[in-house]
Amino acid sequence: MSRLFSNRDRSFDMGDLPTERLPRDAAARALPARLPADGHAGSTHNIDAALAEYRALFCQYLEGEPARARAPLPEDTTTRSRNLKASAYFLDATLAGVCRLEAGDWTVDTPPAHTHALVFAVEFGREPRAGEPGAEWIHGSNVARTNARAAEVAVVLAGYMRALGFAARGHVAGASQVGMEALAQRAGVARAVDGVLALPFTRCGFALGVVTTDLELAADLPIAPEASLDWPDNDAYMGKGGTRPGWQAAEEATRPLHLGRYPMETIRRVPEPTTLVLRDEITRMSKRADLFTRALAGDLGEKPKVERMRFATKHPLALAMTPLIRNMVPLQGTREPLVPTGLGGDLSDARRNAESIKALAYFLGADLAGICEAEPWMYYSHDAEEGKPIAAYHRHCVVMLIDQGFETMEGASGDDWISGAQSMRAYMRGALIAGVMSAHLRRLGYSARAHTNAHSEVLHIPAALMAGLGELSRIGELVLNPFIGPRSKSVLLTTDLPLAFDQPIDFGLQAVCNMCFKCARECPCNAIPFGPKVMFNGYEIWKPDVEKCGKYRLTNMKGSACGRCMKTCPYNREGLVESDRLLELSIRVPAARRALVDYDDASGGGARNTVKRWWFDLEVVDGVCVTPRGANQRDLDLSRGDKLAREQKLAFFPPHLQPAGGTTLATTVPVDRAAGQKAYAEAERPAAARRRGKTNP
Repeated sequence: MSRLFSNRDRSFDMGDLPTERLPRDAAARALPARLPADGHAGSTHNIDAALAEYRALFCQYLEGEPARARAPLPEDTTTRSRNLKASAYFLDATLAGVCRLEAGDWTVDTPPAHTHALVFAVEFGREPRAGEPGAEWIHGSNVARTNARAAEVAVVLAGYMRALGFAARGHVAGASQVGMEALAQRAGVARAVDGVLALPFTRCGFALGVVTTDLELAADLPIAPEASLDWPDNDAYMGKGGTRPGWQAAEEATRPLHLGRYPMETIRRVPEPTTLVLRDEITRMSKRADLFTRALAGDLGEKPKVERMRFATKHPLALAMTPLIRNMVPLQGTREPLVPTGLGGDLSDARRNAESIKALAYFLGADLAGICEAEPWMYYSHDAEEGKPIAAYHRHCVVMLIDQGFETMEGASGDDWISGAQSMRAYMRGALIAGVMSAHLRRLGYSARAHTNAHSEVLHIPAALMAGLGELSRIGELVLNPFIGPRSKSVLLTTDLPLAFDQPIDFGLQAVCNMCFKCARECPCNAIPFGPKVMFNGYEIWKPDVEKCGKYRLTNMKGSACGRCMKTCPYNREGLVESDRLLELSIRVPAARRALVDYDDASGGGARNTVKRWWFDLEVVDGVCVTPRGANQRDLDLSRGDKLAREQKLAFFPPHLQPAGGTTLATTVPVDRAAGQKAYAEAERPAAARRRGKTNP
C-alpha cells in the first residue's frame, strides 16, 4: 500500500511511526504488564513446530565473546544510540529505544556488568481471515512467528555490538535474563494500558527483544502516562512527513493476504517470458561454474580467492548475520519423497495450495512470491564440493523476493560499507522464511527443500523469471520487479506438494532497458553492456561481464560488495502513490518511456540522500573493527556513458569455457579472458536465433 508523502527528509533512526510527537516523562514508572496475546487458538497443523526449530537455533547465538579490541566509535552517546536504533529498523523492528539498566532489571543471580539496554518491538504478521487461503497454517502462530523474528534481530544486534568490541547479550521470550516488559516502558517503546503492553499508533500484537551491553549510550524517555497512543491529528493519520499513515492497516485488511502487498495481479501475464528461452539448447551448469565459487577455487587469481571469504561481511553488521545464515543450511530440507500425514487435510487442490503457500510467505515476511515449474534445466548439474551429479527432484518451485530496503539504499552509493549488509539481511530473512515453510510442508508429509544463497541446487534467476516476479533487465543476471525494481534478493523452495503455476509477466521493461543505459553508465567496473542483447547458453540476455563484476565486488577496497546498478536504476523508487503512477504511465503509454528515463536523471534518481545515511564506516580486519582506508561516495555522472561505451570490452564464459561437471574446489581452472572476449564478440543475436526457426516452446 503506497504512501502519499515522501520520507526523504526523515532520518532513518526515527523509524516509520511518528513517536517523536508523543509527550515524554522521565518520572514515568514502569507498571506490571503482559504482552498482547494471539487472537487465534493454536492447532495441530499450523507452523508453530517449524518456527520453534528455528527459534531454538537462533537462541544459541544470543551471547558470545566480544572482539579483542574496541571499534573506533564516535564518543557522542546520542550518535551511538541513533546508530543502534537504525540498525534495529534495518532489521525490520517496528520500534526501538534505549534505557539505562538498574539492578532490579535482572532475573539472574549474577548478572553481567552491562549498563544499557537496546529494546525493540516486532509487530505481529498480518493474517488471513477465517476460511481464506493459508488460515489453517497461520492462525495461532503469530506469537511463535514474531518471537522467532525477534530472536533473529536480537542475535544480529548483539553480534554487531560484540563485533564492535563490547559485551552484549540478546534477550527474547523464553531466553531472557531481564524483565523485558519493564525495560520496554522505560525505553519509551511501549506503555502499560490496563495491564497489557501497547505500542503507540498500532493495534496489533507484538514481541519484544532486548540487547544488554556495556556500550555507553544515550537513553530515551518513557512515554508520558497521560499520552494518547492513537494518531494525534489528521496530519499524522495521513502520514505527512513520511511516517506510516493511520489508514494503512485498515486498507491492507481489505486485501486477501495471499495477494501480497503489491498488486501483481494488475501486471499483464504472458505464456512465455519477454526474453527468448530455447530450452533444448540450455546446458545445465555445475555449481563449480558460479563466479564466486570460481573465486574460492582460485580461478580468478590469489587476491579474489583471499577476499572471497570476507567480501560481503567486512562490515560488522553483516558479519553478525553469518552465524544464522550458515547454521540454517542443515535445516533446509530433503529431496526424498515423504508420506502425507493428513495433518493438513485434503491438499489435492493445486490452486488452493498455491494461494495458501503465498499467504504463508507473506505472513513470514516475504515481499513478493510466485510459483513456477522447476524445470530440469533450472537445476545445477553437479555440486561444487565433491563434484557429485544433482538430479532434478521436485517439480514445483516457490520463488520469494526480499526487498533490500529503499531507505538504506537511498542513503548509500551502492558500493560503500553498508552494501554487503543489505544483501546479507535479505539472504538471512529469506533463509528463515523458506526454511520454516519447507519444514512445515515436510511435517504435512510432502518433500520440500529451501534453496538459499548459502546453499542452493536450483538457479534462482530463471525461476524468478518463470514465476512471474519480473523481467530480465539490462543489469543482466537480475530479474527486475515492476514495484520494487532491482533491489531484491531471492530465495526458493522446491516441493512435491501440488501447486498451480504462475505465468511470466510483461510490463514493458525490454523497451525501457533498450533505451536506458543508466546502470551501465554508473557501473564502477564497466561490466554492464551498452550494446544489444545476445544469446547465452540458450537464452536471450544483456549479458554482463561477470569476471569484471565479480572481481570488483570481491576486491572493493572502499566498501563491502556492490549493488550500484540496483541503487541507480530508475525502477528503484520510494513506495509512493506518485511512483505507482509513473509505473502505470510507463506501461500504458509507451511514448512516455523516454521522458520517464530522462526524468529520473533530471530529478536526481540514484543520487545519495545523506539524510538516510545511518551506518558507521567500519571494516573488520583480523576479527577487529578498524577505520577503513576510505569509503566510496559516488553520485550520478551523466557524462561518462559515451566514453565507457567506446572503451567497453566484455567477456562471457559459455559452458565450454567453464569448469566441467565433476570439477571440485580442489582443482583450479583459470579464467580464460581472451577466449571469453572472443566468445562475446561472436555471440549470436536473438533475431538470428529466431530466424533459425526457434521459438519458445
